[in-house]
Amino acid sequence: MNFRNIGVIISREYVTRVKKKSFLVITFVVPVLFVLLCTVPTLIMFLSKDDGKRIEVVDESGIVMPYLVSSKQIEYTDRSSENLDSLKANISADGADAIVHISALDPSAKTVSVDVYSVKPVAVEIKEALSSRVEDAVEDYRVASYEIEGLKQIMDDVKADIPVSTYTIGEDGEDKITSSEVYMVISLALTMIIYMFIAMFSGMVMSSVIEEKSSKVVEVLVSSVKAIELMFGKIIGVACVALTQFFLWIVLALVLIVGINLFVGLDSLAGDAGQMAQITQMTDGMGGADPSSLFQSMAENGGSEISAVLTTLKDLDYGRIIMAFVLYFVLGYLLYASLFAAIGSSVENEGDSTQLQMPVTIPLLIGFFIAFYAFRAPDSQLAFWGSIIPFTSPMVMLARLPFGVPVWELVLSIALLALTFAAMAYISAKIYKVGILVSGRKSTFKDLYKWLKQK
Repeated sequence: MNFRNIGVIISREYVTRVKKKSFLVITFVVPVLFVLLCTVPTLIMFLSKDDGKRIEVVDESGIVMPYLVSSKQIEYTDRSSENLDSLKANISADGADAIVHISALDPSAKTVSVDVYSVKPVAVEIKEALSSRVEDAVEDYRVASYEIEGLKQIMDDVKADIPVSTYTIGEDGEDKITSSEVYMVISLALTMIIYMFIAMFSGMVMSSVIEEKSSKVVEVLVSSVKAIELMFGKIIGVACVALTQFFLWIVLALVLIVGINLFVGLDSLAGDAGQMAQITQMTDGMGGADPSSLFQSMAENGGSEISAVLTTLKDLDYGRIIMAFVLYFVLGYLLYASLFAAIGSSVENEGDSTQLQMPVTIPLLIGFFIAFYAFRAPDSQLAFWGSIIPFTSPMVMLARLPFGVPVWELVLSIALLALTFAAMAYISAKIYKVGILVSGRKSTFKDLYKWLKQK
C-alpha cells in the first residue's frame, strides 16, 4: 500500500465532509439540543400547571369531604345537600369543571365508589389527586373501625424508610462513600454515545462508497490508486471527521454549561427546593401529601446522598474512561466501518444492502442490549463475555468500565478487538477490491465468498 495515496484520500474525504453545511449544522446544533433536552422538561413541568379547577362534590358517605382540601390547583365545593341530577344539568351554568359523586359508605366492604361527571374529559392529575384523597379517607375510616387506640400512629411508626449508603475500599484500606446511580448514568451515557457514533459513521462510510460506485466516480479513482488504499483512506477520513465532531461537541457543551452557570448563578440552586416543593404540591401534594415532610426527609438524608454523588464524580478515573472510550470508538468504528465498506462496494443502492447488512448490524444491536444489562450486573458472565467478544465489546466494556474492570480484562478486550479488526479489514479489502468494479447485478453472500477466494 502507498501511504501517501492513503493520506491524500483521507485529506480529501475529511475536507469534503467538514465543509458540508450538514456537518456544521449538526456540530453546532446538537450541543444546543442537548442542553435544551436537559432543561426543557423542568420548564414544561412549571408551565404545564393547570390552575383554578373548580370541583363540586356530593359526598353521601360523610367521610371523604373533610379530606378534600382546596389548593391552588383545585377548589373543592361541598354540594352534598343538593340533588346530583340537578347539579349535572346545570354544570355549565354553575361554572364547575367537574362534579364528583361519592356513594354512601358500604358497611360490609368499608369502602365507597366515586363517579366524576364533566363536560370535557378530566385531566389525569385531577383524577389521581381525587383518588389519593378518597383512599386516605377510606383507609383512616378502616383504621378507626378497629377501635384500637393509637392504631394509625402505630402503623405510621412501623413504616420504615432506610437509606442505603455504599462505600468502596481503596488499596490504602480507606473507605469512600459512592453512588451506584452515578456509575449507572455514566455507563448508560457511554453506551449510548459509542453505539450512536459507530452505527452513524459506519453507515456514512457505506453510503459514501455506494454513492461513488453508482456515480462511476470510483472507476476514475481506482485508475489512480489501489482499491484497498481507497477503502482505508475513506474509512480513516470519516473517522477523523467523527473525532473532530465529537471533540467539538464536548467543547461546545462545556461552553454552554459554563455560560448558563454564569448567567443563572450558583445562588439559584438555593431555589431548587422551593421549585421542587411547587412541583410536589402540584402532583403528590394534590393527593394529600405534605410537601414540608418530604423536604424534611430530604434534608435529613440528602446530605449523604449529595456527598456520595460529589465524591463519586471526584474519584472517577476520567483519564482511563476517556482513553478507553477513544480506543474502543476507534477500533470498534474501524471494525464495523470496514465491514460496511465491503457491503457498500457490493451493491449499487442502499435498498440492495439491507440483506447484506443483517449479519453486521445484529452483533452491534446485541452488544447494545447486553450493555443495558451490564450496568445492572457488571460482573455477570453475560457482561464479562460481552465485553471480551470483539463485536460487542465496544458497547459492553464501556458500560462496565465505571464500575471497575481489572486491567487484564481491559487489555485482553482491546487486543482481541484490534486483532479482529485486522482480520476483518483483510477480508473486507479483498471483497472491496472486486466488488467496487462490479455493476449491473445484485450481489449475494455467494458472490462475496467468491470474491474473497480470488487472489
